[in-house]
Amino acid sequence: MNKWKKIEESFFKFLMLITTYSIISVLLIILLTILYKGLPSLSFEMLTQIPKDGYYFGREGGILNAITGSLYLSLGATFLSLIIGLPVALFMNVHLVKCSKIVNSIRFILDLLWGVPSIVYGAFGFSVMILIGLKTSLLAGIITMTLLILPIMIRAIDEVLRTVPIGLYESALSLGSTRSETAFKIFFRQCIPGIVTAILLSFGRAIGDAASVLFTTGYTDYIPRSIMEPAATLPLSIFFQLGSPVPEVKGRAYASALILTIIILLISILARILTSKFNKK
Repeated sequence: MNKWKKIEESFFKFLMLITTYSIISVLLIILLTILYKGLPSLSFEMLTQIPKDGYYFGREGGILNAITGSLYLSLGATFLSLIIGLPVALFMNVHLVKCSKIVNSIRFILDLLWGVPSIVYGAFGFSVMILIGLKTSLLAGIITMTLLILPIMIRAIDEVLRTVPIGLYESALSLGSTRSETAFKIFFRQCIPGIVTAILLSFGRAIGDAASVLFTTGYTDYIPRSIMEPAATLPLSIFFQLGSPVPEVKGRAYASALILTIIILLISILARILTSKFNKK
């Protein structure tokens, strides 16, 4: 019997190692491909200029419009998601702490919404735009993107809040604190590192998505000056550049992908730094 247990343990250990190294290898291949094809086309001009006439046919210009549009869109959607998601997560873990069936049902629905493909959110946002007469714009993209990342924001914060000991909650109530005070003065402060991680996770999801804003944000070669104007995004810029028959423009597409990868990498590093900093405090 012990022999079979050792064989079983060795088999699953081997399987785990193979899976881990396979994932790491695929990630390295993707990163090396982007670096190899994108680094030669990356330039200061590309980062600081908007596309000029004929950019997608190999002429001068850059993707500053797409970088700026992605930041506007992601920051706006993350801000709205935090405003809506934080109170919902706190309400679930403080006010509904004794209603486990209701809370589990909410979590199940949020998990389902998390798994819905982003193109479905894009189609839904487009339908709402037609219904209310809203044109393709930065505002429409922010609203659609908020719907996409809101379940992520709520569930990420919810998982952090669930780690707060029940004794801390009961102690706060026994000292005369209201549930709202307990939520914002104790639970919120206790979970700041996890909340920061949830914010940056949602931001990273927002800046890398293309399908949800394909029909809602539109595309423009200019930097939007108001939320009612269309906006370009990096994923869509990569898509349009890859569709060009000009090899130089395809190289720029890989350079744009490299920029997007660097932004997401910086977000991940920032999340770890901030989490470590808040944990020390």
